[in-house]
Amino acid sequence: MSHPVLEVKNLSVSFGSREGALTAVNDISFHVDRGEVLGLVGESGSGKSVTGLAILGLIDAPGRIGANSSIRLDGQELVGMPEHELRRLRGRKLAMIFQDPMTTLNPVLRIDTQMIEAVTAHENVSERAARARAREALQRVGIPSPDERLLAYPHQFSGGMRQRVAIAIALLHRPALLVADEPTTALDVTIQAQIISEVQELASQTGTAMVWVTHDLSVVAGLADRVAVMYAGRIVEQGSVVDVLERPLHPYAHGLIGSVPSRNKRGSPLAQIPGMTPSLGRLPPGCAFHPRCPRATDICRGEWPEATAYPGGRTARCYHPHLENEVAA
Repeated sequence: MSHPVLEVKNLSVSFGSREGALTAVNDISFHVDRGEVLGLVGESGSGKSVTGLAILGLIDAPGRIGANSSIRLDGQELVGMPEHELRRLRGRKLAMIFQDPMTTLNPVLRIDTQMIEAVTAHENVSERAARARAREALQRVGIPSPDERLLAYPHQFSGGMRQRVAIAIALLHRPALLVADEPTTALDVTIQAQIISEVQELASQTGTAMVWVTHDLSVVAGLADRVAVMYAGRIVEQGSVVDVLERPLHPYAHGLIGSVPSRNKRGSPLAQIPGMTPSLGRLPPGCAFHPRCPRATDICRGEWPEATAYPGGRTARCYHPHLENEVAA
């Protein structure tokens, strides 16, 4: 059997603070196969973006990846890899799209300069060949008049167009893995739908594996193959997009999906999860979700439950899951 494009095992990321070490990501494991899209979802502060940055080796001091953590890209271990080797991988085999495209784009350089440099930094090709590659990449993400657009500066593009350029740069080398950190959050719904459709098609055409970080369940429903739900730094449930969104097991996932407006009766109050996400410096004992959970009992206040396997390759960390339609494997 071939190994996954991305395999994350026991990943932990902590940051030093006045309150001591804060664990933003706590012992999470998942994998992504070739051409597959994994949706990483959860509330703000759940550890989604930190996970994405850890995969690319962008955790700087005072951040620290745990000693037992493993991140493998095509079987190659990334944790502990020297920075100069990681730089060779980023952009070529490993790429990231940020929420703000100006994180990727230099405002004082023309688009052609930035895209040509992105190509020649990793491949020994002529400027003419690099320009042709850049033009093709802009066409692929639906930007009209690519020759004209290559000569423009980032400020001459709309927000949606800038994000398309950032996606085009990320896909220049057809990377093995693409990490997208809420890249469509700031865009209007129409542009969001277009970009999601284009990215999904590109992933299927090139075989690029994707980790799509978002808090928007509607995006996950239309894009992802599998879903991992994070809470307080841990993955509390993961499985196929159909299983998790239609038959969630963990009470947190159940609450997230139940709070979507389309799931509520017209005229009735919106369902919501009571309380707030706990501070990483003051996590409650046991399962971190128990203060907000309607199913919590004394056992939930003792220690985090282990991940339990269920049919269809899904897992959940919960003592009292919604088992109405499921039986433990």
